Amino acid sequence: MEDNVGRNLDLFNRAQKTIPGGVNSPVRAFKAVGGTPPFISKGKGCYIWDEEDNKYIDYVASWGPLILGHCDKDVNEAAINAIKSGSSFGAPTANEVVFADMLCNHFDSIDMVRVVNSGTEATMAAVRLARGFTKRDKIVKIAGCYHGCVESLLVSAGSGIATLAIPGSPGITEGTVKDTLIVPFNDESAIKTVFADYKDDIAAIIVEPVPGNMGVIVPESGYLELLRKITKEHNSLLIFDEVMSGFRAHFKGAQGKYNIEPDLTCLGKVIGGGFPVGAFGGKREIMNQIAPAGPIYQAGTLSGNPVAVAAGIATLQKLTNSVFAQIEKQAEKLELGLLKEANKAEIPVVINRQGTMMTMFFSNKPVKCYDDTANSNIEMYNNYFNLMLSEGIALAPSGFEAAFVGLCHDDEAIDITLKAHRTCLQKLKKGNNNE
Repeated sequence: MEDNVGRNLDLFNRAQKTIPGGVNSPVRAFKAVGGTPPFISKGKGCYIWDEEDNKYIDYVASWGPLILGHCDKDVNEAAINAIKSGSSFGAPTANEVVFADMLCNHFDSIDMVRVVNSGTEATMAAVRLARGFTKRDKIVKIAGCYHGCVESLLVSAGSGIATLAIPGSPGITEGTVKDTLIVPFNDESAIKTVFADYKDDIAAIIVEPVPGNMGVIVPESGYLELLRKITKEHNSLLIFDEVMSGFRAHFKGAQGKYNIEPDLTCLGKVIGGGFPVGAFGGKREIMNQIAPAGPIYQAGTLSGNPVAVAAGIATLQKLTNSVFAQIEKQAEKLELGLLKEANKAEIPVVINRQGTMMTMFFSNKPVKCYDDTANSNIEMYNNYFNLMLSEGIALAPSGFEAAFVGLCHDDEAIDITLKAHRTCLQKLKKGNNNE
């Protein structure tokens, strides 16, 4: 172990010479929280180890997909067996049909589905489909919702953009975003106003029904129902981006939790079991407009990749309703424990949890939208993050992200987490009192 001391820093310094910022996705760089990111060498269950052999209880879970934990035996076996037959064919496979059947049978709103390679591809294609189907241009996007690196949606996004304090992104032209209309989450009057102003020009609303990229935000009563009602009234489409909330906010996604059927659903993360995969699906009438059945073009060389599809099938086969309920029970235990210790320490926190995903905000008022997240005590979260990491607890390196509980977060792991939480809150309080 002593031979590995400093290896994380060495790797990071080396990476910055050949990889922009030293990472292949921005939040991983720890710019928001400071310090050197640990380079992960392996994972098992709810644990990960870095290149210096430090062990952590992992609540990042590859940003959500690993609901069964790292190196699940059945998922690994499915992927290994698939790759023995070939890594990719660029041609249809039987498992693609099985996978599509599983997704369509799971979500009442999905009659047909197209499998792609990422959540970004799914949202990009869903927006293009909505515009082509309605023959309209404008898209309503919710401030703080993140839909991947889709140019027309990379404005007022949450997640890494919020963490790095970038209002949009250089390289995206005004023309690209001119048809994107921004409204706050949980703001019914804003939705009504934008539809009053643009009437029949709006192709769709795209929304994370339970956002996770401005921290977890729970929709207020009636909000999602209004989105469904107003889009129907104006013959616009409702797109639920459930890349994160699908199989996380509820066993049947946020749409199952709130009993709302969107026109299009975007999926990713959990459905790939840790492998790169995404999907978008919806009503037959809409999906049949996608090529080659219809005129709206979408394609991908690696779409339906046999290894990713095999891992996805294995994951969804194991993730039954009862298994999800078991995981959600552990998430609730963690939530209540975190709140209890914070109350004891007299440090104001708000925890938003939906299903197996949650965010703890250092705030003394409810967190209902992006501005509430931005106005919480982000500096305190950053300090808390680093203290928890030193105690062996890996959280998201950003106050704008979610923590994910999985099947492998047993009572022992949660008890260890709560003990570390108690220690870190005491240090935070002592630090504040010394200022």
